[in-house]
Parts: sequence; C-alpha cells; structure tokens
Amino acid sequence: MGAIVPELDQRVITGLLATHLPRAKGRQLMLVHGRYAETAAKVFTVPDGEGDRRSVHVAHATSVLGITDAWQEHRAQHGSDLLVVTTDVADERVGVDLLGEMMRSRTITVDEADIVKQLFGAADLDPRMRRDPWLWLPAALIAAEPREGWPQRGTVLTLDAAMRALVGVRLGLEGVFEGGASVDVDALLAWSQQPGGPDRFAVLPEAEQQGIADWLEQRAGEAAPLLLRLAVSGLGPRATALGLLSSVLSESGDPSSADAALALGSLLNGVRFRPSELRAFTSAVEGTLTRWIGEAAGRGTQSEQARHRVLDVVRQADQLAESVHLTGVLADNPFLPSGFQERLRRLAEALSESADAAQAAWEFVREHQLAPSFYPERVELARMAVRLRRWLDQDVPGVSSVGQAVQAHVTNWGWADRALTQLWQGDTVADPVVDEAYGKLHDAARQRRHLLDEAFASCLARWTQDARPNRPGGDLLIENVLNEVARPLADAAHPPLVVVLTGMTGAVAAELGEELTSTGRWIELGEGGLRRAAVALMPSVTAVCRASLLSGRPVLGGPEEEKENFIAFWQEHDHTASLFHKSDIPAEVGHRLRDQLISAIAMDEVVGVVLDTIDESLDHGRQSPGGPWTVDSVTYLPELLNTARAQGRPVVLVSAHGHVQDRDSSSATPALAEDVEAARWRTGPAGDGEVALDGPRVLENGGRITAAWSEDIHYTPGKAGYRGGAALAEMAVPVLVLAPTDEVAPEGWATVPRESVEPSWWERSAEPVSPFVPAVEPKLTKKLARKTGLRPKTVATSDAPVDDETAKAPTAQNPPMEKAPEPEQSLGWRVVSTKIYDHQKAFVRRAPDRKVVAAVVDALDAAGGTLSLAAVVAAVTASGGRAPSRPEGIVTVLTRLLNVEGYDVINLIDTRTRVRLNRDQLIQQFELTQAEGGVA
Repeated sequence: MGAIVPELDQRVITGLLATHLPRAKGRQLMLVHGRYAETAAKVFTVPDGEGDRRSVHVAHATSVLGITDAWQEHRAQHGSDLLVVTTDVADERVGVDLLGEMMRSRTITVDEADIVKQLFGAADLDPRMRRDPWLWLPAALIAAEPREGWPQRGTVLTLDAAMRALVGVRLGLEGVFEGGASVDVDALLAWSQQPGGPDRFAVLPEAEQQGIADWLEQRAGEAAPLLLRLAVSGLGPRATALGLLSSVLSESGDPSSADAALALGSLLNGVRFRPSELRAFTSAVEGTLTRWIGEAAGRGTQSEQARHRVLDVVRQADQLAESVHLTGVLADNPFLPSGFQERLRRLAEALSESADAAQAAWEFVREHQLAPSFYPERVELARMAVRLRRWLDQDVPGVSSVGQAVQAHVTNWGWADRALTQLWQGDTVADPVVDEAYGKLHDAARQRRHLLDEAFASCLARWTQDARPNRPGGDLLIENVLNEVARPLADAAHPPLVVVLTGMTGAVAAELGEELTSTGRWIELGEGGLRRAAVALMPSVTAVCRASLLSGRPVLGGPEEEKENFIAFWQEHDHTASLFHKSDIPAEVGHRLRDQLISAIAMDEVVGVVLDTIDESLDHGRQSPGGPWTVDSVTYLPELLNTARAQGRPVVLVSAHGHVQDRDSSSATPALAEDVEAARWRTGPAGDGEVALDGPRVLENGGRITAAWSEDIHYTPGKAGYRGGAALAEMAVPVLVLAPTDEVAPEGWATVPRESVEPSWWERSAEPVSPFVPAVEPKLTKKLARKTGLRPKTVATSDAPVDDETAKAPTAQNPPMEKAPEPEQSLGWRVVSTKIYDHQKAFVRRAPDRKVVAAVVDALDAAGGTLSLAAVVAAVTASGGRAPSRPEGIVTVLTRLLNVEGYDVINLIDTRTRVRLNRDQLIQQFELTQAEGGVA
C-alpha cells in the first residue's frame, strides 16, 4: 500500500465513521490504513446517525494475526461497540472471514478531502484544495478542528472560507476574519500584542506557516509575511514597535542611514525581508497605530483598551530605540513619546525667537499623533505659551482710566492671566529646556501685568476720591449692575436668572464664556453687542462687593442683608424676586436643586443665586490647581443653566469681586505689615506694592484703607489665592448675559460677537481688527464701532494716568477707534458700485441697501476675511439695515449677490457659525484691480 503510513488521530477516525457508519449494515469492524497516534484517545463515542451515540475502541496492528486477535478480544469484551484497527497490512493478506466482518469489506484509505467535507458539512470542496500549493490544507483543517467542530459551510467549502476558518483557529482570531470581514494588518498587529499569540503560529508545521503567510499576503499585503516571520523568530510581541522604528530607513541620503540600518538590523535578529516588505510593514504599523489612537480618543472599555495598546507599543519602541542609540535619528517620528518631547524642546527654542516661529513650532507639536488624545493638556499649555509670546509682542498697553482698564482686562489682559495661570503650573513632564523657556515667558508676562496693575492702582487712587453711583464717570459700577444690566432684561421679556459667581475673574469669565457660547446652546447678549465690566467697591471682599451688587447700592452686609435688599430692589422696580444662597440650593437625596428654587425659576420673577465655588477654592484649593475653570467645575451651575434655558430665561453671570492667585511658593509667609485687616488690605501708610484709597467707594475703616495692588503681597498665611486688594484681577467684575435666543434682548442690545471679547493675539488667524466702518454715511461710524466692539491691535497708551473726567480712552461705551477709510475708497463700496453688482442685484428679491452690503464686505475685509455670524449681523444693523430674524438669512442673500457664476466669494464655515470672504475671488469676479481692492 506504499511506504508512507499517515498518522491518524481521533478527528480522522471520527470523520471516517461519520462517512461509513451509516452504510455499515451492522458490521462493527473498520480497518483503516495508517498509524494511530499514541497520545490519541483509545476509547470515545461517536453519533450513530439515529440520535444515539456508540462507543468506539481503537487499536493498532502490524500483522494479520494482530488484527485477528484484536477483533476476537473486542468481541469477547465489548459486545456491540465498534472497533477501529489502524494498520499497514495489505488487503490481499487479510483472510476472507475477516473481510466479511469489515465495513466496506476492505481496508479504508484516508481521503483527507472527504473528511474535511464531512467536518464542514459540505457536499464538495474548492478544487484548488486538491492540488499545489494547497495540498497541506486538508490535513491542517483536520488537525485544527475546534472542540465544538467547524461551522457548517453549505454546498461547497471554498478556499477562502477554509483559510479564514483555519487562520482564525490557528492564530486565536476566531470570528475576526469570518464571513466577508476584511483581512487586514490591524487585526494581525493587535494579535501580535496578545500574550502567546505569536507563539501559536511559531509551533505550526513549516508548510502550514508558509501557506498561511502566502494567503495573508494576498489578502493583507506585503506587511503580513514579515510580521509572521518576526513571530516565528520570537519577535512577535515587539513587531509593532519594530515597525515604528523601521521608519529610520525611509530617508535616503541621510548620512546616518547606514548606522541606522545596522542598528535596526540588530533589533530584527536576522529576520530577512525585501525592501518593499519593510516599507509596507512600516506603513501598515503607522496606519494601524493611527486608527488605534483614534479609538483611544473615545470613552468606554474599548477606548481604554486601545489606549493601553498604543502606550504599550510606543513606550516599547522608545525603549528599543534608546537601546541601540536611535532616539536622535527618530526625533521627527510622529508616534514616539520621545519625538513629542523633542518637538516641545524645539518650541522652547522658538519662543525666544519670534511669535511666528513659536506658532510654527506649536503646530508641529500639535501634529504629533499622540498630541490630541494622550497629551492634550501639554499641547494646550504649549499653546498658551505661544499666545503669551504674541501678547508680549504687542505694543505695551497703557492705562488711561479705571473704566478703560477694567474693560481691557475683561477683553484682553484677563486672557493673558488665563494663559499665565496655566503656564505657572508648568509641564507635567520635567524637562530643563522646556521648563526654562516657560519660566522666562511666564516671568516676562507677569512683569507686564505687574506694570499694568501698578498703573491701574494709580488711576484708581484718584478716581476713588470722587466716583459715586450717580457720578460714575462713564463706568459701570458694581452696585449699578442690577439696574443697568439685569433690569432692562426683566423689563423686556423674561425676568433674568442672576447668578453671582463670587471670586470670578476676567480670566475665569473668558473660560466660561467661551465654553458656553461655543456649543450653540447659549448666545451672549450685551448693550451695543458688548460684554460689560464693572468696577468693584473697596476693599474687594465679599461683605462689601457682593452685598452692594445684590442691594443695588453701596452697603456692607452678609447673606441676610443681601436677600432682604435684593428683594427690595426689585420691588421698587415692580418685580417680585427671590435670592438663594449656598444652603438654600441643594435638594433632598436624588435631586440636585431644591424644589423652591426650581419653582422660582419657572415663575415670572427675578431669581438670584449665589455660587461660592470659585471663592471657596481660594481657601481650600482646587482638585486640579491651575487648570481651566469649566461650567461643570462650578457646583450647581450646569443644573441652573439647564433649568433657566428650559424656561427661556436669560442668565446674568456676574462676579462679586475677583481674586489673585498665590503663584509664589516663597510668599507662604505673609508680608510684615501693621494694622492688618484682611489678606489684601490694611490701614496705615502705603508702601511698595500698595496704594492708599479713600473716598465714597471705600466702605471700610471710615472710607480710608491701604490695599495691595501687587499680586505678591498678602498679609495673612498662605492660601491658594486672596481677595480684597486693588489689582485688576480683583477689581474688574465681568458681567456676562447669556440667553437661549436673541428674542429676549432689550432694545439696543445685540449678540456679542466673539471678536469683541477675544483679543486679536489669542489666535494666530485673528488679524488685528479695526472697528467696522460702513461704506457710506460715515456719520454712522461711532455707532457701528459701539455695536461691534472690535478694536485696534493695542489699547491706547498714555505716558501718565489721567482722570476719567478728561480721559477719552476706550471704554465699553467708547471703544477704541481708528481713522475711518473714505467711503469711496472702501472695498465694499467699490464692489456695490460695479455694473456686475447691479446685474446680480436685479435677480435678488428684496436685496439689502448697497450701504449694508458694503458694510459687511468691509467688516469682513477688516477682520482678515472671517467673522462670526453675530459680528456680521452687527455690521448689518450698525449700517442701518434691519436685524434678520435668521442670521444665516443675510448670508444667503449675500451669496446670491456676491457669488458670481457660482464661485465661492462668501460662504458659511465652521458648522455654519462663521462667515468667510474670499478677497481675491471677490476682486476677480467683480473685475476690480488690486489697487481698487485696496492692495498696492
């Protein structure tokens, strides 16, 4: 029967019996050509085809006598059980009597293909499985049959289905490649990271290894065979990390490439590869890591698993690179943690060069693959550093009045404080180069803020002597906030919810305002489209400032006085009101807000709520010191906002006073001073870093105190922060008015454009912006500037502080102005004066006046081509146009007027929240020369 005797096991015997037992005609003996494996079970059961199972005994015999003895012994001991004898004895040597007892009356030769058909329940096999190079496959399928059996495949078992099943079981990827699922390297690389995964492939017979590798190469590309060779060499767990390092060979001509190749070769442990294989493997690894990084950005178990996979790979790659001195060569690798750190070092160097160099370096940091999901705080910190560099590159601002200073603080300098707060904390990974660069930048920015606080204190000292509620000098006073901000809202539509965020600074207001308006759930409203800033009373402590804010007049008091005076103020103005303090807010278990508070917000009355989270953090610290303040981090604020929005109420977010942070560890010991009354104010003569204040706005010590304006001074033991001084961060009181829609806006109020509260240096794309100027009727210029609130690059400077009575500096009511362009010279006017515009206008029903279109074009042009929808609407109304019921509507009309022949001259971007003007396309489509467009 031939020299080769196949080794058989239980799977083969079971398959043969499944084929021949139904036709056995009661015979119990089956002879099979082969040798039964010594380790295989000698007794087991098989289905009998009639719903029952029969016991099977297996023996091996090498002679006719051995076969006969085995049969006789079986009959004597096991009755009706089946006996299978494996043998290499030829049929012609078996006696007739024995042949008569045998199934099929002959020795059965194993046909592996038939067994495979039986195992998969298939009527036939793909014919390729019966010839090279797939002859190894049937035996492999028989050997790999899982305990629960192979899935039934129907009429024909295709080669693809067979290989998918085999690879799934052999590699431990059951179900991954089943059906029509894509066979890709992602799954193979994930498999290589699994404990024991690569070992399963390494122990397979060589023919099976080669066959699986060839099939995977056809399906997944050239990367698969190299990955499997690494697995065979024991490098499977390192395969993905090695794929990252193999990028060192992608730079041809690099003098270090030869050394890098040798270093990489030492890590590959002699595994051979074609250059195309290595390139494919590198590309596959990078693509897979990119996808894993994307998965890690979400939440849940799968994202957490992806995060661990990514970190395991990149950290292992960094360790391998360091072991063969490849870290320097891989400095630009976009996946390695060491590459991210190197990018931060380059940023640190660029910070000392220029703002543009720093911005380019930061963009390189941001482009690192790990940046958004694994190092977001570090990327944001680097961004804050670049922003501070841009701020320091601005002309040195000046302080010309108290009102101008507090307004500038809320819309400019407070944003610098916001960046400073984060930079003070430093990077989470200590690096001497980065730490030194951040430290220098922080100190330079603090020095500028120190000078601004000093100048402000000087102005404040003179202004305080005469400023009164009825003589504010054009400034918004904290005791007038209810009357000038909340009362117009109450008279116009729904009564407001007044939320007092005690301790909120301009920096915190910038964070909260940005978060609340960025989602589209809230818009910010303001008189003339401006965010207001009030001036605190002195000393800037809660008992003085919050009591006066809620009373509508200067007064000292606590919660009881605040509640009584708040209700009385609104009664005087024909509104009922209620005020809730900390103890009045929480509900019983299972609810957040007390029923009385929810009911008050649902009723037609003014509701005030005092939240002390920010102020209390000064005494107790925060869970994440130096991190940004968010809506969720202020206790009860999310619930209050949601409840107010559900009722259509506007919300006034206002501070009682600000605070300064303790940024100097050496200042834990209080400054030595006499007559100390609180952390930041005392009585007695003023010294360095202090200012003497007296007048009607000072409510302690008979109207005369000494307050610290320097952030470094405090008179009481060290805490996270302090209140009561004369620094801008303490005296400037941000006032934010939020509403679900602009329908609740009082007359003369408008949506506050982002451009009017975000300084031009905050984002690189934001060019220095001048006030909008209408293309015709220059007499509207001041009105237009008041509505937009946009300003030149820097605050007007002054050699010396001056009184408000003589100051003509920018304030909320008098924003900084630049010289208006002559109407006939503006780009917008040139456009609307063309015959092409007349032709376009003929096809637009109810087109706005030329002056409105020109004003919008000029506003967009002045802003560098991009404005928020709110700013565009402000330009429309300021030029005499009617405010559209739908802001997008005016842009739709403008597209019909300006998008000649379908070209995108003007369009909505950023999920339809901003408007972009393509200046070059505008000039081309309306056949203007560059000179006519305002370009030399």
